[in-house]
Amino acid sequence: MTEVARPFYRRCLLVALAAAALTAGCGKKPVISAPVPAEAPPASRPTAVLKADPTSINKGESVTLSWSSTNATQLTIAPEVGAVAPEGSTKVSPSESVTYTLTAGGPGGSADSSVRITVAAPPAEPPPANTSLDDMFLKEMQDAYFDLDKADIRSDARAALAKSADFLRNYPQVKVVVEGHCDERGSTEYNLALGDRRAAAVKQYLVSLGIGAERISTVSYGKEKPFCMQSSEDCWQKNRRGHFVMAK
Repeated sequence: MTEVARPFYRRCLLVALAAAALTAGCGKKPVISAPVPAEAPPASRPTAVLKADPTSINKGESVTLSWSSTNATQLTIAPEVGAVAPEGSTKVSPSESVTYTLTAGGPGGSADSSVRITVAAPPAEPPPANTSLDDMFLKEMQDAYFDLDKADIRSDARAALAKSADFLRNYPQVKVVVEGHCDERGSTEYNLALGDRRAAAVKQYLVSLGIGAERISTVSYGKEKPFCMQSSEDCWQKNRRGHFVMAK
């Protein structure tokens, strides 16, 4: 190699080394990914527990309801009690058998718990010592009155039969005969059929009020046994009725 070529060769080598270093410095830097945040765990489902002590009472007595819950933000007890704390107790006095339900709600959903309270009706009081069952029957059993040529139960008859049904519920040993009666107008045959329909209507209404059909029998007297003997509208109205007698 000549003296002239040697310096030129060195310059070319330096340029090549500088270009290589520049290329290495301009290379892509590695990308560092940001950490992915962990997902929050799902909210826990609420729990609810409702208890009653006692679960059977007589009418007029009280029951203690107690409850507890977890993971709930809203709690209610139905019927009547309303919103409650997550844990606690309260007294209730239901007048009839009822089911209480605790409902717990929160971010994780809802849950409920129920308890049944049975309320027994007080036993019927026996008639006073100086009052017989026959006397009570005559006082409490109320007749049902009808319109002319009708066997439909009127509104006033519904009220009377409701009171009669109360007596029969209180004295389940009593059985009755419903007599169908009519006023004096019309033929004997027509009134016997009409009296039969009236007696049947009274029986059916008592059955709808919860009185057993086997405790009620019917008979029609038509116009043959009037309660009032005068020929007037007031008297005829008294004769158009379903009348009760105690079955022997």
